[in-house]
Amino acid sequence: MTFTMAWLFGALFLNSLIGLIGVFSLFVNENKLKNICKILVAFSAGVLLGGAFFHLLTESLLMLPVMTTFGIAIAGFLSFFILEEYFHWHNCEECEIHPYSYLMIVGDSIHNFIDGLVLAGVFIVNVPLGIVTTILILGHEIPQELGVFAVLVSGGIKKTKAIWFSFLAQCFCILGGIVGVVFIMQADIFAQYILPFAAGGFIYLAASDLIPEIHKTEGKGKIASFVLICLGLGFIISLKILFKE
Repeated sequence: MTFTMAWLFGALFLNSLIGLIGVFSLFVNENKLKNICKILVAFSAGVLLGGAFFHLLTESLLMLPVMTTFGIAIAGFLSFFILEEYFHWHNCEECEIHPYSYLMIVGDSIHNFIDGLVLAGVFIVNVPLGIVTTILILGHEIPQELGVFAVLVSGGIKKTKAIWFSFLAQCFCILGGIVGVVFIMQADIFAQYILPFAAGGFIYLAASDLIPEIHKTEGKGKIASFVLICLGLGFIISLKILFKE
C-alpha cells in the first residue's frame, strides 16, 4: 500500500505542476504558443480516446458486467457534459465573453478535484493502470491549462496572477486524491466504478472539446492533426503492450 500511495501522490504532485504551465508564455510569442496548443490538442484527442477504450473500459470489463460498465461510462459522459455546460470548463470562446473570469477558476478547481478522485481510484486498483491514467490526464490537462491561462489573461487578469490562480486551481487534484484515498480505503468497490466513469469523461473531452478544435484547422493542418491523433492512439497502444501482465 505504501508503494501505491507513493505513486499516487507523485502523480498528483506532477499534475499540480501543470498549473504553472503559463510561465512558459512569458518566454514564447503568441503565434508559437498557438501552434504548440494545436499540436497538443490533436495528440491529446488520440491519447484520450485510446486510453478510454484500450485501458479504462477494457480493465472495467474484467471487473464489472458489460451493461454496468457501459452504463457508468455513459453516466460519466453525461456528467462531464452537464458540468461543462454549467461551468463553461473547456469552451474558451464562451469563457472569453463571460463577464466573470473567476468562474473559470472555480470550474477548473472542481475539474481538478475530480481528476484527483479518478487517480486515487485507479491507483488503488492497479499501479500500471494508474500510470497510464496519469498520462491521459496530463495529456488533456496541458492544452486545457494553456487555454485556461489564455482565458484568464484575456479576461483582464495579469499574467503573474493568472499563473498563480491556475496553479491553485490545479492543486485541487491533491485534495481530491486525499478524499479519494480516505473513501476508497473504506469501500474498495468504489474504485471499480470510477474507471468506466473516467472513461466516459475522457471520451466526452476528446469528442466534444478537442476534436471540434481540430475541425477548425485547414489544408495540411487537417492531415497533420489526423496523423497526431493516430500517434496518440499508437502511444496508448504501446503502453498497453508495455504494461501487459
